[in-house]
Amino acid sequence: MIPVTLSNFFLHLILFIHSSSSSPVSISVTPKTLAKSGHPVTIQWSGIDSPSKLDWLGIYSPPTSSNDNFIGYIFLSTSPGWESGSGSISIPLVNLRSEYQFRIFRWIQSEITNATRFDNDHNPLPGTEHKLVESGEVGFEPGRGPEQVHLALTGRVGEMRVMFVTHDGKDNSVRYGLTRGKMEQTVGARVLRYEREDMCHAPATDSVGWRDPGYIHDGVMTDLRKGKRYYYQVGRDSGGWSDIFSFVTPNAHLKETIAFLFGDMGTSTPYTTFDRTQEESSSTLKWISRDIEAIGDKPAFVSHIGDISYARGYSWLWDNFFNQIEPVASKVPYHVCIGNHEYDWPSQPWKPDWASSVYGKDGGGECGVPYSLRFNMPGNSSELTGTRAPATKNLYYSFDFGVVHFVYMSTETNFLPGSDQYNFLKHDLESVDRKKTPFVVVQGHRPMYSTCHRPKEVPLKEKLVEHIEPLLVKNKVSLVLWGHVHRYERFCPLNNFTCGNMGKNGDQNWEAYPVHVVIGMSGQDWQPEWEPRADHPNDPVFPQPELSYFRAGQFGYTKIVATEKKLTFSFVGNHDGEVHDEVEIMAPGQVLNHAGATSEEEATESWYYMKNISLMVCVAFVAYFLGFTSHFRKEAALDKNWARLKEEDV
Repeated sequence: MIPVTLSNFFLHLILFIHSSSSSPVSISVTPKTLAKSGHPVTIQWSGIDSPSKLDWLGIYSPPTSSNDNFIGYIFLSTSPGWESGSGSISIPLVNLRSEYQFRIFRWIQSEITNATRFDNDHNPLPGTEHKLVESGEVGFEPGRGPEQVHLALTGRVGEMRVMFVTHDGKDNSVRYGLTRGKMEQTVGARVLRYEREDMCHAPATDSVGWRDPGYIHDGVMTDLRKGKRYYYQVGRDSGGWSDIFSFVTPNAHLKETIAFLFGDMGTSTPYTTFDRTQEESSSTLKWISRDIEAIGDKPAFVSHIGDISYARGYSWLWDNFFNQIEPVASKVPYHVCIGNHEYDWPSQPWKPDWASSVYGKDGGGECGVPYSLRFNMPGNSSELTGTRAPATKNLYYSFDFGVVHFVYMSTETNFLPGSDQYNFLKHDLESVDRKKTPFVVVQGHRPMYSTCHRPKEVPLKEKLVEHIEPLLVKNKVSLVLWGHVHRYERFCPLNNFTCGNMGKNGDQNWEAYPVHVVIGMSGQDWQPEWEPRADHPNDPVFPQPELSYFRAGQFGYTKIVATEKKLTFSFVGNHDGEVHDEVEIMAPGQVLNHAGATSEEEATESWYYMKNISLMVCVAFVAYFLGFTSHFRKEAALDKNWARLKEEDV
């Protein structure tokens, strides 16, 4: 029972007087009909007496949602001049296949103090007891065609998969051709769908998290000529056609491989919701779009290695994610592997005793269902769920792209010897034709190597080192990429925590060990600490181990450009779009350089490190540089959107 104080009494009295005697609050939304997902609306209001910084705008879809089941909220104080009781806010709306409505509420301090509902960052959710006004409904034009278009390779020559979403599930087609005006080839698309009952727990199964996901369509364009730009549309005459998109097909004898790779990106929303969203994802996609535009008619693809949308049971965030990636994913294939935030829940089928601290509730009750149906990766890997839900898919697979053989694995399902996944990895790595693809890149979500301080992950790392690393070393894998830790960190060529001899100074006895890199820095901003000193575990000093060659706390993505003789791997920072680390691997497996491409500094709350790659700098200059610029670089690092580091779950 909430105690009734004198101040609470007067606040409620003011609200009563406002509702009974003052002029009504008005609200309007324009336009009332949107032509396309992502187009903006403007919400205007007036007549709010004694406006407060706690007054807020709730965003609802469908309009029948209860007051507590908003999809997001914005405080009215973000509008200039809100103190007058009038204002406006403009936001883009993603098509959720139902109308939107907006409601304004007054939230009072006593409700914050006695809050019972919190978001996943432990912030109190705004109260809905005092509704001031609600708007009419806002919708989308009919006949606008499918949305959320994204491509994927099938693993077969002359094919390209395209997936998209509609509201009704009627038959849709893909039409395509070599020119915009002559898309004469046509193929149908099968229809998929999942229901609330397929999920395993709340919030995915609750009215607060569940929204109708629409119908997922999956079509494969065939008989594609090699090395050509194709134009395509998806849809049907009666329901409308999408925009015209285009992509470039790989050449069977492609001598250059280009790929953009990252993990843990998530999606950005124009509102606050129940879970943290990832504003920096917009910058990642902006720079990748720039790079795709720059390569022109060269084929490329994107690799997103786990923690895809961070929907975690709030289904509209999947819609938001696919709407956000469409400008990239409709041009180049978009490939994924499963992460903990797509899958993990206590009821998952594989949870050995040693993993009790590893696998938790990170999937928000989705248990891999949206991930399995919204993507369709090459191969046929799957794991039964033990429930009515469809099998979990897109777990492990591989394909050739130019001179590189790419392999994906699942760190969330059984990878131990004797499992289907282990057998696949062993056979696949042993079967690579290194004359055709001289480089092999393996990718998974949770890292085998990382110097971040996450003791609960140790049992899984030990199993990966024990069982998976021997396969990587024996088969001379070139590069191993991991996500999960929201930073960039590149290691020396490794085998069992030992750096290999890289053939420096003419030494011919070098070993072709894999280079491990953590690339989970593309959007999510929860940051664990680096590993502290063993003899000072509570001091915020984090020495960089010798096996860790480069690490940074800024956002960004990575890029592979490979020819038959050399693979160049680069880290691009989101704060400036420039390369901040680079390593070259020769076709025999020799790592030519092992230092950052530029002088780089890590930002933490209490300590900053700098690594200078130049071997030509004299001792005096280094001493001067470190002393004079320490404060300057600290401030500059923060000004350039370096990620603040803190201990949180990843």
